[in-house]
Amino acid sequence: MPSGFDQLTKLQILSNFVIGEGDGHLIRELKNLSSLRGNFCLSGLDNVNGQDARETKLNEKLGIDGLELQWGVDFENSTRKKEVEERVMDFLRPQKKLEQLIIENYGGVKFSSWIADSSFKNLSSLKLRNCKNCKSLPSVGRLPLLKDLSIIGFDQVQKIGVELFGENQLNPFASLEILSIESLPNWKEWDTCGGDEKVLKLPRLRELSIKTCPQFLGRLPTHLPSLQKLEIHSCTRLVVSISSFPSLCKFSIRGCAELVDDSSSPAKELSSLQTLSLSNISKFNIPADRTILRFGNSEHFEIDGWEELASLSQHGFSLVGHRFISVQHCPQLQSLEAEEAELQPDKISHVESLKIASCGRLNRLPQVLHELTFLTVMDIQVCRGLVSFAENNLPPNLKKLKIAECENLEYLVDEKEDNKSMSSTLCLLEELSIYKCPSLMSLSSKGHKNICNQLQLLDITHCSKLSCLFSNTKFPITLKHLTIRGCPELEYIAQEFEETACLESILIFRSGIKSLPRGLDKLIHLQEIWLDSCSNLVPFEESGLLTTSFRAFLVDRCGKFGALPKCMASITSLRELRVCNCSADISFLSEGFPVNLASLAISNAPKIYRSLVEWGLNRLTSLQKLTIGGGGCSNVVSFPEEGIGMMLPPSLTRISLSEFENLEFMFSEGFQDLASLKELVIDNCPKLTSLPKKDMLLSLGYLRISRCPLLKEECSSDKGREWSKISHIPLVKIDFKNVIPRESD
Repeated sequence: MPSGFDQLTKLQILSNFVIGEGDGHLIRELKNLSSLRGNFCLSGLDNVNGQDARETKLNEKLGIDGLELQWGVDFENSTRKKEVEERVMDFLRPQKKLEQLIIENYGGVKFSSWIADSSFKNLSSLKLRNCKNCKSLPSVGRLPLLKDLSIIGFDQVQKIGVELFGENQLNPFASLEILSIESLPNWKEWDTCGGDEKVLKLPRLRELSIKTCPQFLGRLPTHLPSLQKLEIHSCTRLVVSISSFPSLCKFSIRGCAELVDDSSSPAKELSSLQTLSLSNISKFNIPADRTILRFGNSEHFEIDGWEELASLSQHGFSLVGHRFISVQHCPQLQSLEAEEAELQPDKISHVESLKIASCGRLNRLPQVLHELTFLTVMDIQVCRGLVSFAENNLPPNLKKLKIAECENLEYLVDEKEDNKSMSSTLCLLEELSIYKCPSLMSLSSKGHKNICNQLQLLDITHCSKLSCLFSNTKFPITLKHLTIRGCPELEYIAQEFEETACLESILIFRSGIKSLPRGLDKLIHLQEIWLDSCSNLVPFEESGLLTTSFRAFLVDRCGKFGALPKCMASITSLRELRVCNCSADISFLSEGFPVNLASLAISNAPKIYRSLVEWGLNRLTSLQKLTIGGGGCSNVVSFPEEGIGMMLPPSLTRISLSEFENLEFMFSEGFQDLASLKELVIDNCPKLTSLPKKDMLLSLGYLRISRCPLLKEECSSDKGREWSKISHIPLVKIDFKNVIPRESD
């Protein structure tokens, strides 16, 4: 901090006073800042000695209600002395009306007595962090209004007991609501004064969190009548006992030795429990009947990393009673419900969401799945034992289904009964996503089940054996978004689109599709078609597309796609057109280009490029982004082409040119009036030596040149003839290195 702060006697707000190495004496300048108020932090206290700290007179600064005392994180620094830091702490006693106190990285062995002084009657929040040398905790149990206490990163503490609660305190922590204990690697015992019946312990505690205390062996407090949230994480030797927590709402146990129930007292139903999360528990030692009472009605039910779990029902868990269920990383899990399990008439399942992930031995979903009438969302991932998702029927109200990385899944619905009348069952599925299921052959094993009569979104990715998509011949009329990626065996989607189809987007990548269904001209809602790396795809046979909503047509790396739809020029709604790396003979129609394009990209399409030049690129008066790859255009030596006076549209903001093997120069007159041009990208034009005149590039903010060796030399700052044209541009990259500003700058 700069010196002279002692003169700012009217200063009220100073969030952090930073004391640097060798500047410890500057802390004295706080003496005269009596008007400070609000939250105030003193950091770098490891650079301060006790005598200087005495001069701060924090106890006279009555406006500070939140104080943070912060030492440096390097405890190995030889200049740090435990005794010095203890004296500094002694002299930093704040005013008595303080409400919040944080002490961080303190290096002393013990705390100053003022921290636990009951005269701090307004102190409601105390956070002690990374005080690695302290062997005991301050007696903060006597602070009458303390509501929030955090104890984090105490390496030396082995026991928490009477020194925390306070000697002879009959009502310690009378107001404490939140207690967090974390990263105490050597803590073993918690003595809550259990033998003293006169001591009322933690009567108002609402939240208790104990995390990363691997040596902790002691028992939790046995009676916490107000506890609503209990989190025990990474306490690998701890046996957690569920005893008298009548108000518990959230219960999360992760990485503990054992979970038990105090069977000496009658089990009571935890009617208030909303979230139950059990993860990485070595031993679950609660009888099934008591499990149902304790945990049977939690809204959120999560199990993760339970190595020995074979089924939920063996421990008294059930699909009944929960709204949101998640079961993950249970390698021995074979079933959720017992084989003979049935939903009792008096026990209606209200489960709305079910997620199952990384349960490799799970070979079937429960038989009662079709009876879960409230189930709307399911997510199944990395379950290699599953061969089908359901038998005969999906859950009746299921709307969203995601299946990912189930390597042996063959069918979505495996129709065990050959009963075609079953296909009349209404399916409400709206969104279906299937990802990386290499054994999937079809959605339905016998083709009778129509699971798509309400489908709006279908996304199928990397299903290498998928050969049949829709069992019926026509496309589902409700579908709005279709995405297919990496399905080389899928040659056809359906035969025909319906008149009333709602389809808005078709995205097909790296698949074996030979042609799109007939009836594209019936899709009045269609906005986008994107076809990429479909080597078998042939041009559309029909007359074309409707011109009302269609906004984007992109086709890339489709080697047999040799003609664009006939009506393309008349689609006034089209904003984006991309035709790249398709058949070398692909050409544009004589009618011309869609005049309202905002983005145009072509590459390896010399016939389309020639048509564009002859038709007049400047006629695209709305064009903002132009990308041209010059593969096959070996006769082009200038851009725009000089001989025909080709002009660029003034609306352009970005131009990208690449792969022009004989391009030698830019035709400056073609760049006239490009006042909106912000970006120019030039790649792999080995004969190019010059850019447009500087006057044509005044608006440019970004220039990138790569794989253009002659132009690179001409643009060098010391001897290049083109340097004067680009020196004003804020950002210039040549071969991926910053030229302006220079990387050294």
